[in-house]
Amino acid sequence: ELVDGILADGLNDAYDRVPMGNFAELCASENGFSREDQDAYATLSYTRALQSTKLGRFRDEIIPISVPQRRGDPVLITEDEEPKRGKLDKFASLKPAFKKDGTVTAANASSLNDGAAALVLMTAEKAKRAGITPIARIRGFADAAHEPKYFTTAPSLAIPKALKNAGVAQGDVAFWEINEAFSVVSLVNNKLLNIDVNKANVFGGAVAMGHPIGC
Repeated sequence: ELVDGILADGLNDAYDRVPMGNFAELCASENGFSREDQDAYATLSYTRALQSTKLGRFRDEIIPISVPQRRGDPVLITEDEEPKRGKLDKFASLKPAFKKDGTVTAANASSLNDGAAALVLMTAEKAKRAGITPIARIRGFADAAHEPKYFTTAPSLAIPKALKNAGVAQGDVAFWEINEAFSVVSLVNNKLLNIDVNKANVFGGAVAMGHPIGC
């Protein structure tokens, strides 16, 4: 039997065996987020990602990849491709992806993309000996979980714990990053934690840039 690994291990809930998008629908319904709310957030994410790309915000974070072509010279990929694929004027016309009368669509959910990432972690002592200037310091972290169908609001449990562990007051945080598995995930956690949308995912997020399963 052939099993689609993306569906089996990434896009379907391991317990209820239903698409994770069903839980995004549940979140939108229980927390009062409309289709228009989610489309507006998706538009914001794409707009931010496009602007950030234009300004070169990601230039130093992306390693160019040469892609061989059947004919002609290889194509050099130097930036995320997904933001430019979004047709913002078509978002409102898309059909719901998970329920006939639903609010979650292909546009206001994160798209599936190829991707890879790497990050080097070391102690401050090691960095000093190696003559490396750190770009950031981990002050604290935390995790949290509850019933899988409510995964959408798990960040609202983890973030206060992480702040406490780091000894940081919420009001002292300049910028926030919350994974945009679906637009409603950012919407609901911003609401629950009273986070200013102008300080959250300011360069765009996974709705616009894609969600590499397994990355």
